[in-house]
Amino acid sequence: QVQLVESGGGLVQAGGSLRLSCSGSGRTFSRYSMGWFRQAPGKEREFVAHGVWSRSTTYYADSVKGRFTISRDNPKNTMYLQMNSLKPEDTAVYYCAAYVGGSYRLEKSYAYWGQGTQVTVSS
Repeated sequence: QVQLVESGGGLVQAGGSLRLSCSGSGRTFSRYSMGWFRQAPGKEREFVAHGVWSRSTTYYADSVKGRFTISRDNPKNTMYLQMNSLKPEDTAVYYCAAYVGGSYRLEKSYAYWGQGTQVTVSS
């Protein structure tokens, strides 16, 4: 069983930064690639970023490329999402998830999800 807990969300002004954390229990980070998704009010959950740690490869949604960075700290069993140059349209609940196969851009490719952390960007 994999359990994930997100933290680090909050209220920030446009242009500001936040760093989200995703803490995992069990054999989380040695077995799984991981991803971040977000869901804005009234919208479907969407892909944000994915990290393939075994190949040191990362992927990003076009809307966040160049502004967000996904990373991990294995000894701490923690994954991060550094978010810079935040925009009001980045406002959403952010989720981390463990990848189990398929397209990394699709929700169904992830088996374990955290409860989410709210990010609000004011204009």
